[in-house]
Amino acid sequence: MTKYYDIIKAPIITEQSTKMIESDNRYTFKVDRKANKVEIKKAVETIFNVKVLKVNTINVLPKFKRMGKYEGYKSAYKKAIVKLAEGQKIDAFTV
Repeated sequence: MTKYYDIIKAPIITEQSTKMIESDNRYTFKVDRKANKVEIKKAVETIFNVKVLKVNTINVLPKFKRMGKYEGYKSAYKKAIVKLAEGQKIDAFTV
């Protein structure tokens, strides 16, 4: 059971992801970089008790950032966009 909680790291809540929730019932998560679509689908269905129709994944590359004289890279991560069945919702995204 803890394996599913290792796959789903955190929800991504931005203006664009909120619009996707309202219009298409699509939720965005930060997930483990080694996880595949099947594992992500099983994890979301088990943790949130919903029916997942489709999973899209995106590898977000590291981004160069500066803070004054210090410079470095933000860490890379994998993002998953999950489409739920009609009438389903996840309460973790409501603020």
